[in-house]
Amino acid sequence: MKPGSYRAGALRRASRLGLLIAFTTAAPLIAQGVERDIAIPATSLQTALTMLGHQTGADIISMEPGLATVRVRRISGKLAPRVALERLLRGSGYHAVAIDGRSFRVVRDAIVATARRPVPKADSVAAGTGTGPASVIIVTASKQRIPLLRYPGSLTTIDTGHLEVSATPRDMSIVARMTPVLQSTELGPGRNKIFIRGIADSSFAGAAQSTASLYFGDVQLGYSGADPSIRLYDMAGVEVLEGPQGTLYGTGSIGGVIRLTPNAVDLDRIGASVEGGVTATRHGAPGYDLGGTINVPLDTGVIGVRATAYQVRDGGYIDDPGRGVNDINRSDIEGGRLALRVDPGNGWQIDLSGLGQRIEVRDAQYADRLTGPLSRRSYIAQPFHNDIALGRLVVTKDWANGLQLLSATGVANSHSNDLFDATLRPANGGVGPQPPIIVYQTEGAKLLLTHEMRLSRSLGNGTSWVAGFTLLSNRDAQNRSAGLLGMPMDIIGVTNVTRSASVFAEGTVSVLPDLSATIGVRGTLARTDGEPSFRPRAEDFVRGRSTRRIDPTVAFSWKLRPGLAMFGRLQTGYRTGGLAVASGIGRVKDFRLDKILVGEIGLRRLRQGPTGLSLQAALSYARWKNIQADLVNRRGLPYTDNIGNARIQAVEAIADWVPVRGLHGKLAFLYTHNRVTGPLADLSVSANRRLPDTPALAGTGNVGYEWRAGDDSVLSVGATATYVGRSVLGTGDLLDINQGQYATFGLNAGWARGAVTTTLTIENAADGRGNRFASGNPLTFAARDQTTPLRPLNARIGVGFAF
Repeated sequence: MKPGSYRAGALRRASRLGLLIAFTTAAPLIAQGVERDIAIPATSLQTALTMLGHQTGADIISMEPGLATVRVRRISGKLAPRVALERLLRGSGYHAVAIDGRSFRVVRDAIVATARRPVPKADSVAAGTGTGPASVIIVTASKQRIPLLRYPGSLTTIDTGHLEVSATPRDMSIVARMTPVLQSTELGPGRNKIFIRGIADSSFAGAAQSTASLYFGDVQLGYSGADPSIRLYDMAGVEVLEGPQGTLYGTGSIGGVIRLTPNAVDLDRIGASVEGGVTATRHGAPGYDLGGTINVPLDTGVIGVRATAYQVRDGGYIDDPGRGVNDINRSDIEGGRLALRVDPGNGWQIDLSGLGQRIEVRDAQYADRLTGPLSRRSYIAQPFHNDIALGRLVVTKDWANGLQLLSATGVANSHSNDLFDATLRPANGGVGPQPPIIVYQTEGAKLLLTHEMRLSRSLGNGTSWVAGFTLLSNRDAQNRSAGLLGMPMDIIGVTNVTRSASVFAEGTVSVLPDLSATIGVRGTLARTDGEPSFRPRAEDFVRGRSTRRIDPTVAFSWKLRPGLAMFGRLQTGYRTGGLAVASGIGRVKDFRLDKILVGEIGLRRLRQGPTGLSLQAALSYARWKNIQADLVNRRGLPYTDNIGNARIQAVEAIADWVPVRGLHGKLAFLYTHNRVTGPLADLSVSANRRLPDTPALAGTGNVGYEWRAGDDSVLSVGATATYVGRSVLGTGDLLDINQGQYATFGLNAGWARGAVTTTLTIENAADGRGNRFASGNPLTFAARDQTTPLRPLNARIGVGFAF
């Protein structure tokens, strides 16, 4: 076929699609993988596409308006047309879809996070439920760049651009309250544990590895303990891979993976944004939040930096009449990030970045029923401190044939300490002389080193693969002390050191044009060594344990029709064992690894235009053996043990509907049924033999409307509703305390004019009462009267500016 006739055919096909713009050339067409000398300056996207078509001989078409107003960075070097087009569109809000081997269509991304205009949407959305035109959404957390419609598993994405309308500071705990598939404890920022789809081990943080692995980009952020509550400023989005991810992510991801993706450095444009707000709470103290980001290219198209800084004060709303102080549970958070990107050309890219955050909580946020719904009596303040620092280096290399090499190295260091009032309560309700003040203190220090190197390739015919290896070293030290105020004495603590090496591979092939199969496997060799802080009274512990583990994956995706697919997945996961404090003071004990097997089947529908319905629904079944759990005894002292087995059935769905432009509604729910078996669970009544913090039913719904007022103004209004069913604090008769079973209602409005956005958000608009979490002080919670109340009616006014 002659080049001219080929181009004419491509353009006729594009014309039938409703072509608005075509970027083509009379130059001879070349094969997609052949490299050519490319030199395109920083200019508009429309001009750049025209130049790229002339320099490569490729046909590039688009139906998108406004390309002349979009700026793109400079690219140069010896590149294939496909690679050059991908690099040109990177960060522009557009991507390319191959029509055939030599022609491409440029379309707008389906989900674009923006700080410039308020959107009355819920904070969690099923992937692919954006309101833009139908396009290819890539699941980056799959490590294979798989299109969402062909991804064989449940996935929830959170568009952080919509979190700005929240009246409270943004972190994963706030997201969990609005996303039924996520659950969270409520001890407070820096101490909350996050669970995915009901895979919850305990309400307390200790030596056991987390059930949900948290990643910052391609680098693991934590190994054990609580969620560090990183504030989600300047984030491109959050992906939640549901169910165990043992093949791709290894140990610890038995519930799933949460991947935070920061906005990348823009190498071509200077930009900045500032946003802030003030919050007022009924019966509480005011709060504020302020954050800003700046992006500066140092050498256009080659080197750039991006920096983010923020400070947040969350005003308290709990009173302590015994000490005569109000609003005691104030928290202050400050942090920032700095990123450097280097693009040396020839497909290489280097990203070096770091983050730091500090949390200071003045006092615990629990109340007790005897004192009042928003108050408690304690003899001293119970503060908490947490700080975390992360450094990461990511190097990528892209070849013209779609092959990618990625090397990611990270180091995360964190430190925390808290203090609890362990003074015995007098039987006369506090009347009489004050007893001696007894305190209980804990201190934790964690150091996590990780490295991963992998090769991947994604082909246009539905075939993709990834293979690589991972190295990990984690040191987790926990120390405890107790005694009279000012004179506490050290008691037994432990330090666990885990080292592991693993290799993994996963591939997806097209069995039929609409049916693809995925098979993967991971092999891991790990060793955990534990040491007590000083010699214990008993020698009933194991100092080290080695683990050899194989984790397979089998999955499929079946495209039923355009925009509609069925998927299924069978996968395993596990957590390493370790050394922990036993149930008596002065003793340590070894706990064994636990493992899980999960099968799921689901349906995914993507909206095929600016209006319509998108849907994701799934059924899952899990068998969890030798569950590791961090617990407390009747004196409130922590220990870790294997508590038994559980079976978990779950039904989840999220529907996103845009009936007409501007009007948007969403409904999401998670129903779970689980039962724990074992000696500890058998001490509870039958109805309470459940996994902790997992209500049988949780759901959210919202509706919003957005309209244009004039040429440069957009107005929006919206409403949200959330329901959380009954759950229990933990497994066993000591912890089977009811919590949850409440509903909240909120309102929001926004006005965007030019580069300025103003928002108003009201949360808990009905000023409802509810117990989010039935603990706050483990030393006294055995009285079963502690509650973590809902924040009362509160409102935030926020202003943002970006250029």
